[in-house]
Amino acid sequence: MSMKLVEAPPRFAVETRGLTKRYRSVTALGDCSVTIPEGRICGLVGPNGAGKTTLLRMLAGLAAPTSGTAAVLGAAPRQDPAFLSEVGYVAQEMPLYRRMSAEDHIRIGARLNSRWDADLVRGRLGELDIPLGQSVGALSGGQRAQVALSLALAKRPRLLLLDEPVAALDPLARRSFLATVATAVADAEGSLTVLLSSHLILDLERVCDHLIVIAKSHVQLQGETEDLLAAHKVLVGPAKDTTALERVHTVVQATTTARQTSLLVRLGGPLIDPAWQAEDVGLEELVLAYMSAAAVPDHAQLPPPANTIAEPAQSAGEVR
Repeated sequence: MSMKLVEAPPRFAVETRGLTKRYRSVTALGDCSVTIPEGRICGLVGPNGAGKTTLLRMLAGLAAPTSGTAAVLGAAPRQDPAFLSEVGYVAQEMPLYRRMSAEDHIRIGARLNSRWDADLVRGRLGELDIPLGQSVGALSGGQRAQVALSLALAKRPRLLLLDEPVAALDPLARRSFLATVATAVADAEGSLTVLLSSHLILDLERVCDHLIVIAKSHVQLQGETEDLLAAHKVLVGPAKDTTALERVHTVVQATTTARQTSLLVRLGGPLIDPAWQAEDVGLEELVLAYMSAAAVPDHAQLPPPANTIAEPAQSAGEVR
């Protein structure tokens, strides 16, 4: 008698349901429902003002939602030592004391964090030839970013939130920073999850295995990066009526000339019409298509955000 192995469902480091944040008449984040499995590097991408920072601040317990719920490592975000010891947060402005050295920051961190790993910080900064005794204000932007990241990792967090940490860095410094993130996740062997906010899609493509796209304060797309790419195709064919095709597939973006039509679609089944030539879609092309579609006032064609994308989409979900 053979036994059938049942795969355990994924455990989520982050899970939100209808998470909304309003400031008077302005909705900074609307009806946000996302899940991030443990051990992933998740890219959070969207234009400036899309709601990325608002989401990160709520997950870090720095802002309370207007409505909806959020669970971080199985608990509601809050400002208490037990929760904060599990979460690392690096804001875009790199909150470091510029007159203090990296070594000064290491000593302060040891007094404030119960699981503090000073050797990890010193080791990482030593590998990068960043002087421990020099004031951080005298370091380069890339060096300061590495100091902030290493200090966050020294907490031994289970969730690391990074808000546009590489936005002001040159390409070489960005690559070094992202390599440090990838190495930290690999070394943690599934115990560290990273949510990395950025609008630099090509950088995210190097390290992220999960993706959330936010635009117009709403989530437009989410899921495993490989699954998202596999579920979308660019269809090129003659300029003709696409009604029959749209009964099966969701058209995210369409470009039509007098002789040719190019469609970026989310597949809802097999491609039957031989008039359409299917091509793979790149991550940047996919993200920009969803962001562009969200900018159109009537974007009812967009599918609802989902963690799995095997089922055909029917209507657009608003999330940012």
